[in-house]
Amino acid sequence: MYILISGSVLLSLLHAVIPNHWLPVLAVGKKEKWSLGEILEITALCALSHVFSTLLIGWGLVFFGWKFSQQFQSATRWLSPGILILIGLVFIYRHYRHKHFHVAEQVHQSSKTKMIASLSLAMFLSPCLEVEAYFLAAGTSTISVAIILSIVYSAVTILGMVAWIYFAYHGTSKFNWHRLEHNAGIITGVTIIASGVISFFIK
Repeated sequence: MYILISGSVLLSLLHAVIPNHWLPVLAVGKKEKWSLGEILEITALCALSHVFSTLLIGWGLVFFGWKFSQQFQSATRWLSPGILILIGLVFIYRHYRHKHFHVAEQVHQSSKTKMIASLSLAMFLSPCLEVEAYFLAAGTSTISVAIILSIVYSAVTILGMVAWIYFAYHGTSKFNWHRLEHNAGIITGVTIIASGVISFFIK
């Protein structure tokens, strides 16, 4: 349980920091001369949309994992770690094969409402597939683990995105965002694999 939650927290923090999760809102907001309060509110709305689509897929995977573990109880000990390790390898492979999906950095619409709707829709259509690995693994555990995972992922993602918008707005973030985003696939893969290996030995 603790391994799944810790891994999901790390990935949620990583994806809250990655620019393509919050930079579009900041770019549009500054271009349209929105206030910091407006930008933060819209960021929270986009984060909610992003979280909602991720949880929809995640709970589908929780149900699948639960059904699988019920039918193959003898494989449950291997299932959760195996899922994490396999998916971690897939993300590392994808990192070297092709680029990641990015939310468009510019939204060309005529009204503020349409801009907000476009940003929210873009975030809804780009759920955190990396975190879904943990939901699938949680399906082999108890329902309480999946609930805690959902709460932690949602809180960290929403608060993280809003916090980074705030820091970036004031120009206090001097981090090399491009390098972080470029290496996100490797960081994600290694995090998921490590979670799988550790969870195999710690029950």
